[in-house]
Parts: sequence; structure tokens; C-alpha cells
Amino acid sequence: MGKQSSYSVSAESAANAPASGQKKKLVMGTSADYPPYESVDAKGSGEIVGLDIDVAKYITSQLGYELEIANMDFNGLIAALQTGRVDFVMSAMSATEERKQSIDFSDTYYAARNTIVSKKGAPLETEASLSGKRVGTQLGSTQDLYAATIEGAVLKKLNKIPDLIQELNSGRIDAAIVEDAVAVEMTNSNPELVMNFLPAESADNGYAIAFPKKSAIVAEFNGVLAEMKDNGKLDEIVQQWFAEEKDESRSLLGLNIDFSTLNGYIPYILKGVYVTLLFTLVSALFGLVWGTILSLFKISGIKPLEWFATAYTSVFRGTPLLVQLTIIYYATPQLFNYDIPALMAAGLAFGLNSAAYLSETIRGGIMAVDKGQREAAIALGVPYRKMMIRIIFPQALRTILPALVNECVALLKESSLVSVIGVSDLMRRADVVRSDTFRSIEVLLFIAAIYYVLVLILTSFARKLERRLRRSD
Repeated sequence: MGKQSSYSVSAESAANAPASGQKKKLVMGTSADYPPYESVDAKGSGEIVGLDIDVAKYITSQLGYELEIANMDFNGLIAALQTGRVDFVMSAMSATEERKQSIDFSDTYYAARNTIVSKKGAPLETEASLSGKRVGTQLGSTQDLYAATIEGAVLKKLNKIPDLIQELNSGRIDAAIVEDAVAVEMTNSNPELVMNFLPAESADNGYAIAFPKKSAIVAEFNGVLAEMKDNGKLDEIVQQWFAEEKDESRSLLGLNIDFSTLNGYIPYILKGVYVTLLFTLVSALFGLVWGTILSLFKISGIKPLEWFATAYTSVFRGTPLLVQLTIIYYATPQLFNYDIPALMAAGLAFGLNSAAYLSETIRGGIMAVDKGQREAAIALGVPYRKMMIRIIFPQALRTILPALVNECVALLKESSLVSVIGVSDLMRRADVVRSDTFRSIEVLLFIAAIYYVLVLILTSFARKLERRLRRSD
């Protein structure tokens, strides 16, 4: 640049800087489902792009940092900051007083306006018109906080913007409150929707960069932001990302379904099949092995092992799988100082949960084998381990095979839960496309068909295996 930089690296950062020729890495958390601020370039490189991303890349490059981006749900971003999973967050996040109690913020880099999106046939134009109406917001957003102040409004909080559109189109809510740039994208992609701006003074919508409390890099980021505002670089980035008019969509048989919106996205979605199958296979194998061990504990006659297996089953069957997944993913770095990868956390959570159910299934299968089989093996001097592997388990397998197949099918379908921690499975990629196109039905129908085909293939293999095991009957 032509002029000398007005920012400087802090003494603490300089002391911790890596050796010459190396770059210190910063991990940025974001929820890439909020274009134009952050979204996945599903038609192109598959990378996360957007206004926030460009601002973050510019700042970190000016400060000499290497940038890594971690994609997750918006309502998990603050938890990721507090547990040290990310160094800072950029996700169109407003610096509200409530958030300032737990995290620090930079200076603002963009100010948006709250906007009402409603049906053209029943437009809602003012805050007063929302009284007594069903109003949707994105959970944890500034609009969510603002909507809570609207007298008489019945709020419905959802995780993602595409969910709000679907609720509007289905008539479950009367209006959604989003910010201006997102409202433009929503109405461009859904011609039956209309937007109306709320007064700018109705809420403070300045977006800022979030950091953990007492972060040493806040001042550095503020220095670069100040320079970007002075030299026009920030305005240049903003102008690059604001909406262009889109073509009218073509509905199918007047049902407001347009599968042409999937053009260019199908290869991106299909890449999620591999992740889904890999995750299901690993979880199923881990659950089967650990479940078998637990079932042996339960029939061992050794009281401590029986108590442990019974308590384990009670805990994992008595608590929601989503809670277990979230605890393992967010608590592991804090408790064990290990940054567990999202896919590993998902496989561990699903495997541990599956083992609790399979242990009962396997125990029942073992107990169903004629007691005479065990007595005869003992009489012949067959070792316990060899007896279980060669005699008992093969007979028990025929009994429990249908239940095992059901568990694998359940794992395959429930794998969609891993999208909440950013694993790029089928459901996560569908969410990316939904956020990019602002349309839901088309992509949801498409991935539902994929899941159905995968389940049919799995059950077909299971039937063949079952027929083979019954040949000796």
C-alpha cells in the first residue's frame, strides 16, 4: 500500500510469534449458511466464501497470520470461543450487551437493518403489525433478540434461515425477521415473499468480530479495521458481495417447486454420501465391538462388571444422542486439552450410544442359544473364549441379525445429526445448498431419495446374509 500501516502487532503476540518464515495459525469460527456474509461455494471450489471471509482473510494476511476456517452452527459459535476451539468468530454477529458479558468484540465493520419478510398476499410492514402474529427468527441472532421486544408477537426460533423460509411458505409463521441483505436474497429466490424495512434506530445491528475474553489480538484486528475504513478497502469488499437480481424461478405444476435450482449443486451434495457411509460404518463397527463386550459383562456373573454395564446402558439410553454428541465435541478440548476432530467426535458419540442398545440385543441373542450347547462345550473341555466365538456367537447372530440391521439403518438416518457440529455429511451439504439458494423443498426431496436408496442397498445386503446363515437350518 502507498501509506504506512497504522496498526502494530502487540508485544505479547510478538513474543509468541513463530520463527521467521513460519506463520502462526488463527482458527476462525463461522456458520456458513448466511449469504452474502458466509456461505459455501457449492457450485465451484466448495470453499467457504463471503463478505466476512474476505474481511478476515485481509486482516489476518496483513498481520502475518495463517487463517483456518471452522464451519459450525451459529448457536455453537460462542461455545466454540469459550472452549478454545476457535480463536475468533466472524458470522454477521452483533456486539450485544448480553454477548459482551462472556466474550469480547472488535469495532464494528458493517451495520445492517432489521427487515420483515412476509407473504405478498398478507404483507406485514411495521413492528406494530407483528403484534399477535407468529414471527420467526434465527436462534441466537440479533433479530432473535430484537423480536423478543415486540409486544404481542408469538416467536418461533429456528437454527437456519432456510428453515424460516420453509415455515413462511408452509404458513406456520406469518413473518420472519432477518437483516436487509439476507431479505433481498430471500425475496429474489422466492417471488411470493415480500420485504419491508424496519426503522434503523429500532435495533443496534452493527456486526463485529468476536474473541475470547481478554484476547491479545483484539487491538491488532481493530488497527487493521480502522485502516480498511480509511483507505476504502472495507467498502470495496462490501460492494463485491451485495445482492444482484436473480432470474425468476420456474415452479413445477404451480407447486412452487423448482428442481432447476439444484443445477450445479448435485456433485457437491453427492460427495456427502462418502462421509455419511464412512461415519455409519465406523460407528456401527465400534458399537458392535463395544456392545458385545458390554453384553459379556452383563452375563459374566462378576458383579462390578454387571453393575458397570447396566449403569452404562442406563445413562446412554436415558439421555438424548444430540446432547451426548454436543458434550463430547465441545467438552473434550476443555476437559482433556485435546481438539477432537468433528468426525471423530461424531463416530465416538454414535458408537457409544449404539453400543448401549446393541448390548441388550446381543445379550438376548446369547441367552436365546440353547443352554445345552454351552454345557456340551464345557463337558468337552472347550475354552470359554473359543466356545463363545465358535459355538455361541454364530448361533446368536442368526437371532439378532434383524435387530443389527435395524440399528445400522437407524445409524444411517440419524447420521444427519452430525451436521450440527459441522461434519460435511449429506445433511450438512443440503443445508449449504438451502442457504445458498434460499429454497428447501427441492434439496430435501433429493437427499431424502439418496437416504432411501442407501437404506434399500443396506437391507438388500442384510437379506442376502440372513439367507446364507439359514442354509444350515
